[in-house]
Amino acid sequence: MATKILIVTGDAAESLEVMYPYQRLLEEGYEVHIAAPSRKKLRFVVHDFEEGFDTYTEKPGYTWQADLSFADVEPGEYAAVVIPGGRAPEYLRNDPELRKVLKAFFDADKPVAQICHGPLLTAAVGALSGRRVTAYPALEMDMEAAGASFQDSEAVVDGVVVSARAWPDHPAWMREFLTVLRSKAPVT
Repeated sequence: MATKILIVTGDAAESLEVMYPYQRLLEEGYEVHIAAPSRKKLRFVVHDFEEGFDTYTEKPGYTWQADLSFADVEPGEYAAVVIPGGRAPEYLRNDPELRKVLKAFFDADKPVAQICHGPLLTAAVGALSGRRVTAYPALEMDMEAAGASFQDSEAVVDGVVVSARAWPDHPAWMREFLTVLRSKAPVT
């Protein structure tokens, strides 16, 4: 049986931040499941940067079927969790089922990959206090308010937590996460 990895996400997640780790982890031989508030077809978005805009733009992206709902997740069955960004974390942090799932990963010291706005979820479970992290740069104050030390870097590793700013950082982010993951949960 393959080692299982969980991706937690929802509507308006950044397409690349869901699909890149999903495919990269499959390529490594892990079994990957996507969980969402409910088991449904998710609608992702694409964020891009346009000259003259003060912030990023958002366009419709891929759709993808969630494998299970947060309430159906058994954290003990998974070796690690991936938390994509986009707008999804803004509302997902209010989901009590997801907070229970994430807390279980941190309590068990399992690898966590978070990117972009994903650290809003780990902040919601109080898991950033005393950690070094990165996130989408506009979240620097949010990360510091959560007790983290913010670093503007393409990938930051703090124990089992690997964070990145956004999809342009994918190669460094997944390289660092796979190093942590292989040491804690090699493919079986």
